[in-house]
Amino acid sequence: MVDRLKDMIISGGENIYPAELEAVIASLPGVAEVAVVGKADERWGEVPIAFVVATQPGATDEASIVEACRQRLAGFKCVKSVHMLEALPRSSVGKVLKRQLLA
Repeated sequence: MVDRLKDMIISGGENIYPAELEAVIASLPGVAEVAVVGKADERWGEVPIAFVVATQPGATDEASIVEACRQRLAGFKCVKSVHMLEALPRSSVGKVLKRQLLA
C-alpha cells in the first residue's frame, strides 16, 4: 500500500493507511467512490472515518460497510463511522480534497 504520509492515520499507536480501507470499501457492491480520513479522538488520537458515494440512493448503508471492514480487516483498522455523500469534494484537477471532508 502506498499512501501519502500526511494521509496516514495513527490510532492508538498503530499506523492505518487509508488506501487499504478504501480498497476494501470500494470493492463492495453499491459503492461508487470512497475516501477515508482520520478524525481526532480523545482516546485513540485518531479514528478512521469513511465518506462514501453510493452508485444509487440506498444501494449500500453504514452497517454493511462497517461489517465488511470487520470481516476483512484487523479490528483497529475498521472505520468507526460512515457518512454517505452525493459526491466527494474534488480539486480542479479531479483529486479528492480529503481535508474538506472533516471541515
